[in-house]
Amino acid sequence: MPPITPRIVTPKRFGPPLGMYSHGMVAPGGEIVVVAGQVGMDHQRAVAVGDVGAQTKQALENVRAIVEAAGCTMGQIVRLQTFLTHAEDIPRFMAARGEVFPKYFPDGAYPPNTLLVVSRLVQPELLVEVEAMAVKPAAAGAAKRPPTRPKTVKKAASRRRKTSRKRR
Repeated sequence: MPPITPRIVTPKRFGPPLGMYSHGMVAPGGEIVVVAGQVGMDHQRAVAVGDVGAQTKQALENVRAIVEAAGCTMGQIVRLQTFLTHAEDIPRFMAARGEVFPKYFPDGAYPPNTLLVVSRLVQPELLVEVEAMAVKPAAAGAAKRPPTRPKTVKKAASRRRKTSRKRR
């Protein structure tokens, strides 16, 4: 199955984006891959404490690893959301993103990105967090399968039915 290629959306009355992002994006139907916020940590600890640029690159590399593990490419990302802990870090964040985005998005179709400044992240040495959403082609036959409930939900529902039968 060919990869899903998102299409950039820019209303005619809008000017170009102010940076490396798109105003909007449309992705053909498929499976949604949601990536939890990734921070500037390797598998054990924060990288480059105090360096928002290095932490940005690590966070984006972590996003890439998860997206690829889910069977997508970075080019299938349709949304990013970024959290910084200091507004004065925005230029260094933008510079780091400017270094790695051409590698991740060689066609220049950058996904929409919302940038927020927050008071802190889960660990005080972390300076940036990046969430992502991608869309990949649905697996053949996936739409025909009914959704399954997690086993814990099935067991709980079974217990409730047994309990309500006993009360009758």
